[in-house]
Amino acid sequence: MSSTRPSRTKPNTDPDTGPRTGTDTDTDTGTAAPRYPVSRRRLVGAAGAAGAAGLLAGGASGAAGAEALRDEPPTPLTAVGVTGVPFHGPHQAGITTPVQAAGHFAAFDLAPGAGRKEAAALLKRWSATARALAEGRDRAAADGTGSALDAGPAALTVTFGFGRTFFDRTGLAALRPAGLDPLPPFSADALDKRRSDGDLWLQIGADDGLVAFDALRTLQRRAGDAAVLRWQMSGFNRTPGATDRPRTARNLMGQVDGTNNPKPGDPDFAGHVFAAADSNPEWLAGGSYAVFRRIRMLLDAWDHLSLERQERVIGRRKSDGAPLSGGEESTPVDMNKQRADGSLAIPGDAHVRVAAPESNGGATMLRRSFSYHDGYLDTRDGPVPDAGLLFVAWQSDPLTGFVPVQRKLDRGDGLSRFLRHEASGLFAVPGGAGEGEYVGQRLLEG
Repeated sequence: MSSTRPSRTKPNTDPDTGPRTGTDTDTDTGTAAPRYPVSRRRLVGAAGAAGAAGLLAGGASGAAGAEALRDEPPTPLTAVGVTGVPFHGPHQAGITTPVQAAGHFAAFDLAPGAGRKEAAALLKRWSATARALAEGRDRAAADGTGSALDAGPAALTVTFGFGRTFFDRTGLAALRPAGLDPLPPFSADALDKRRSDGDLWLQIGADDGLVAFDALRTLQRRAGDAAVLRWQMSGFNRTPGATDRPRTARNLMGQVDGTNNPKPGDPDFAGHVFAAADSNPEWLAGGSYAVFRRIRMLLDAWDHLSLERQERVIGRRKSDGAPLSGGEESTPVDMNKQRADGSLAIPGDAHVRVAAPESNGGATMLRRSFSYHDGYLDTRDGPVPDAGLLFVAWQSDPLTGFVPVQRKLDRGDGLSRFLRHEASGLFAVPGGAGEGEYVGQRLLEG
């Protein structure tokens, strides 16, 4: 459960337009992608209107890693709506895009009798819808909800993935990648099959809850007769501009969550997260694998721990996220540091120790998660929060990314006593669509 923010150029100032959004740096090439200035007068008069939708303020390839806020001055809430993320690109939006304030995850199964032809038509329809909504368009359509009519793009992204069963249902089993082999069972799993897996997977994120909901409902309606909803879950994160300066997000346990995520400047960042250009199968080039887990936190039990005990379970200070081995949040964790009594500063079962790449043969994944709260569960001890983390891990190969880390956590993580893994899914996520293409076209029409 960790990440770092990417470096971005500082906004410059124009006497007419005010702060400019600067440039993003492409995570693969290091080239600068333009970000577009928004007039202060237009912002005041029309922020959130559809006319502002084309003023894109960001790009998927120049965004941060998971669970991180934008590395720029806090954005006034009146400006949140004008931020846009391009739909087209070498990778799908929503992977390296800074995590948004509101998120929805949904899985669909192809309807009985639907096959490759119907799946292609569905992905084409969904891709066109996702692009229009990401640009702040298509919100007045007859089948729209109307909930986002007066909103701008609000950093909306829609990311599409294919489950293992999708390839059987479309007659494309020969093109199913090896990375979609089923995840092994873990001893801490208590998985609800009704809320796991699926033929098709959608990740929706936006910095406005109504924009995110409108996208979810519109895409669900436009599934038509081709697919039926299998499960859906909703989450949230901190709103951009809610803190005095950009800070790493916190989870529902109050812990700074995302400090050690890989970042675009790291060696072989793309190699850890994205499938190579010469991927086998070829259609996956530029894509990734998403492991989705619904992880309920036992918050009542956690809250009864002393602050010192909570920090030793995690291996970081709760106040600022600094490792117990010393320094600040971004200081590398010193696994060998000892306390005055000779004990390890970072306990042997601390989460940061057990999850660290050096404890798992270098296994690395990009975590980009949302918190959730779905009310309360009735138990023998009374009502307890049904709350936790909608965990998403992005990697080029789950067998070398998620699996070895989860095996280690399953056996020796002190935090695992306060977690319940209740749903799971593994999805192959195609590369981004070029202009005139739809997501998955290289698979479905190749």
